[in-house]
Amino acid sequence: MNQVVRTKAAGRQVVVLLAAIFALPLLVAFWLYYGTGWRPAGHTNHGELIAPRSLLGMSTSGTPATAFSGKWSLVVIGDNCEAECQHTLWYARQTWLSMGKSAERIQRVWLTRAASSPALPPDEPGLIRIETGDDLTWLPAFSAEHPQRTIFIVDPRGNLMMRYDSNQDPKGLRQDLQRLLDLSHIG
Repeated sequence: MNQVVRTKAAGRQVVVLLAAIFALPLLVAFWLYYGTGWRPAGHTNHGELIAPRSLLGMSTSGTPATAFSGKWSLVVIGDNCEAECQHTLWYARQTWLSMGKSAERIQRVWLTRAASSPALPPDEPGLIRIETGDDLTWLPAFSAEHPQRTIFIVDPRGNLMMRYDSNQDPKGLRQDLQRLLDLSHIG
């Protein structure tokens, strides 16, 4: 009889120990997250997220910003398009080409202020050029430290979403864009 009581007690201890092993990490996680206010610092995007700004109310010298609606847009800003701007246009084109079947859901847009900007190079088919003239009402929406080397992502509803520096690894832009296209049912 004494042997049976000891076996039952040992069995209960094993069950309690197993329950503690599985419950303890969960309790520690809840305590860290809700009790201390600690939040994991990890993120999955490579570009810089921007507080979404709608571009649809904006017009650029008679060209409505609806040019940004309907497709995901890779937007490059550049006047006179010298070396930095040309590199950024190339970076956007290479990213667009690397998207494969998804490329039909993406458009490339070049915003330029000067009507005297050089003509598009012959290897830039499909690039939409919007000349804004002296209308600078659109410029504050595209705030960046170096706009000549920045690629902006605009969603199909005309919201400015992210920005990328063209001097960074292009795989990051491609991965983020592919993730957006996979999760999005618009555009």
